[in-house]
Amino acid sequence: MEFRRINGLPPYVFAAIDSLKLEARRAGKDVVDLGFGNPDLPSPDVAVEKLAEAAHLARNHRYSSSRGIPRLRRAIADRYLSKFGVELDPETEVVTTIGAKEGLSHLMWVLVGPGDTALVPSPSYPIHIYAPLFAGAEVRQVPLHGPATQLSGPEPPPEPGDAFFEALIQAYESTWPKPRVIVLSFPHNPTTACVDLGFMERLVAFAREHDIVLVHDFAYADIAFDGYNPPSILQVPGAKDVAVELYTMTKSFSMAGWRVGFLVGNAAIVQALTKLKSYLDYGTFQPIQIAAIVALTEASDYPKEINDIYRGRRDVLCEGLNKMGWELAAPKGTMFVWAPIPPAYRDMGSLEFAKLLVTEADVATSPGGGFGPGGDGHVRFALIENEQRITQAVRNLRRALTKLG
Repeated sequence: MEFRRINGLPPYVFAAIDSLKLEARRAGKDVVDLGFGNPDLPSPDVAVEKLAEAAHLARNHRYSSSRGIPRLRRAIADRYLSKFGVELDPETEVVTTIGAKEGLSHLMWVLVGPGDTALVPSPSYPIHIYAPLFAGAEVRQVPLHGPATQLSGPEPPPEPGDAFFEALIQAYESTWPKPRVIVLSFPHNPTTACVDLGFMERLVAFAREHDIVLVHDFAYADIAFDGYNPPSILQVPGAKDVAVELYTMTKSFSMAGWRVGFLVGNAAIVQALTKLKSYLDYGTFQPIQIAAIVALTEASDYPKEINDIYRGRRDVLCEGLNKMGWELAAPKGTMFVWAPIPPAYRDMGSLEFAKLLVTEADVATSPGGGFGPGGDGHVRFALIENEQRITQAVRNLRRALTKLG
C-alpha cells in the first residue's frame, strides 16, 4: 500500500533515543530522562478537583462544542487582557483547540495548500516544519540566527535580529509563488531564543507590507526567568490584521495530557479554523474544559509556581555543566537548555552524541538534528526531572565524558 502523505517523512530521530533509553532501563540502568519535554509537575489541584466533580455529571458526557464552551473562551480572553493588555472578542477572535499541535496542524489546512509556501525558522519544533507539509505546501527553512552564527561557548545565543530578518527577506524574495505564512515561536523551542516587543513589531510590519500571515506558537508564554516577560505578538498595534497566536495550558499550567489550547487573533483566520473544526471534532471532553476555566480563573498564579521550579532546575543543570567544562548560557525562557556539542564530539553529529550519552552516561537528551538541519550541532535538555535527579545526571555526564575524553 502507498501512503503518499507520510512517505516523505524522515525517520523520527527522537524514537531512536527513546528506544535506547527503554533498552537501558530494561537492563537495570537508572537513566535520567531529560529528553522528551513532558512536564512532570502536577496540574493545579483546583482543576483536578473540578474535573472529577464535572465528570460525575451525566450532562457533561455528551458531545461538546468544537469551538470551545463560551465560558472557556471568555476565560482566555480575560487572561490576555490582564496579562498582555490585549482585548479579544471571545465570539470571533478565540477558538479552543485540542492542544497546540492539533491547532497548528489544522490551521495550516485553512492557510496553505499545494503550490503555497511557508517560511519556518531553522531549527524548529518539528510540527512547525511538518504541519505545512501535511497540508500540501512547501516549506522554506530560514536560519534563525543567520547562516554564519556558531552557537557555542558560554555567551548567550544572540537574539534573532538583523541576521534573521535578512535571511527572511532573502527567502521571501527568492520564493515563488510568494510565501503565504511565517510560522514562529518565542520563547523558542529548541534554541530557547527570546525576543522583545520591538522584534515582534518588525515582524508585524514585514507581514503587513507583504500580505503574509504570522502564526505565533506561544507555548512558553509563561515560562521565563530573570525578569524577562515574553511578549505576545498581539501586543503590537495592528497585529490582528495579519497575526494569530496559539496559547496552551500545557506548560503554563502543567496540563500536558489535558490537551487544552487556543487560537486567538485575526478574526477571519480564527473563524476559518472554527469552520474546519466543526467538520472534524466535537471539542475536548467538556469536564476538561470546565476544569480549564477553573485553572485560568482560580489558579491564575500557578505559572509562577511552575517557573520557580524550572528556574531552580535550570540553574542546577547549567551550573553543573559549566563547572565540568561544558560551556553554555542559562536560558531566559522555556523549560529547556540548548547545549552545543562539546568540540571533542562535534564531528559525531547530534544523534550519535545523544546515543553516546544514553549508553555511557545514562542520560537521555534530544538530538538537535531532530529539529531540522539547523540544530545538528546541539542537544536539548528538558527540565523534567527534579534537582536531585539533574544533579545525578551532571555527575554521570562528568564521569562518562572524562572517561571518554
